[in-house]
Formats: sequence, C-alpha cells, structure tokens
Amino acid sequence: MAKRDRDDAGRPRNARPRDGLGRPLPYGAEGVPRQPEGVTRTPQETLQEAQQLLDEGKPFHAHEVFEDAWKSGPDAERRLWRGLAQLAVGVTHAARGNRTGAAALLRRGADNIAPYADQRPYGIDIPALCDWASTLADSVSGHKTPPDPAAIAPRVLP
Repeated sequence: MAKRDRDDAGRPRNARPRDGLGRPLPYGAEGVPRQPEGVTRTPQETLQEAQQLLDEGKPFHAHEVFEDAWKSGPDAERRLWRGLAQLAVGVTHAARGNRTGAAALLRRGADNIAPYADQRPYGIDIPALCDWASTLADSVSGHKTPPDPAAIAPRVLP
C-alpha cells in the first residue's frame, strides 16, 4: 500500500506542487507556492490577497484565501465568503477548459453573494459581481480555448 502525504497535523494532504490553476504537478517540479490553510485574516486582508492572486491568474489560490474567511468568519458572512470562493473556482474551471463546471460554480457563487447586494459588505459591489458572474457563465460555453484566468478575473475590491 502506498504511503499517503500528510500535513503536520497528520491529515491527508497532497504534497505535490501545483500550478497557478491548482493542478497537481509531478513531485519535484517547480510549482506555485500554495496558500497556507487556516489563516485568519481581516476581511480587507482577505480581499486584498485574493484580488492580487486573481490578478496574477491564480484563481485556485484565491479560492483558498476566500475559503479561510468562509470557515473562520462570522456565521452572518459565511454565504458571502463561500460565494466569493465559488466565483474563484468558477474562474479556475473556465481556465482549465471545464465549461460546465465553470458555469455551475459562477452561478452558484452569484446566488450565494446576491443576498448581500443591499449591504455592500466591505465595499464589494455585489450587483456588479453578480452581473459579471452571469455574463461569464453565459459566455464560457462559447470559448474555443480556455481563457486566460487573469483576463476574466473579477474585481472584488472596491
């Protein structure tokens, strides 16, 4: 039986390096540094770090930043952070060429953030983000080749 990779706490965790879209690379290959998991950031730090990763074409890694906020933030904001993570995963799927998965995650993410539209949490323009997600979800099926993730990334910062 093959030995499984484990993190410092003994939980299963794939130690293979990853590319900017989160795809595993062969052991020993040079990958993109992974975002540490379980980091507690302020909402503004979360948005800034995730936006930088999105702008760099690393939506999978931005998703991990949003996921930390989703798991550690207040219950009243769980859908917001989960929805933002789903939008980042939608971009990841689009850039990987998974059109069906991209559209589904973009729509699911928009559905999760939509209830916050009147609140503009942390200055996020929720209606514009929902419009962006809907437009991308509708257009992704027409992409002949996977799009550049940095070119289709959303603006989450005000």
